[in-house]
Amino acid sequence: MPPFERHIFVCTNARECGHPRGCCNTKGAEAVREALKKAAAKRLGKRVRVNAAGCLDQCEHGVTMVVYPEAVWYGFVKLEDVEEIVESHLVNGHPVERLRLPDSCINTSSCPHKGRGM
Repeated sequence: MPPFERHIFVCTNARECGHPRGCCNTKGAEAVREALKKAAAKRLGKRVRVNAAGCLDQCEHGVTMVVYPEAVWYGFVKLEDVEEIVESHLVNGHPVERLRLPDSCINTSSCPHKGRGM
């Protein structure tokens, strides 16, 4: 079998209710992951792999996901965004800029979303 062209990791981590950082699970992560798996398989077959991930440490940006090998981070992903991500990014190679997390928000303590529990 040829190697996968891309790996997509969708955070499905769950935190206790009321946690100040929030969590992706309560924001529909499982539904997003399942829809992404189905849509990617329909359009790309086995060329991409969609995986559930534990905490990606971007809780304030949930639902979060990352696409490799490009290392494109998406945040605030909703079920209705899945088809656009598949078509624009996975099929045509153009990341969905409106959902892309800025580098200044990834792995930093100074992100404006920190502590908002969105």
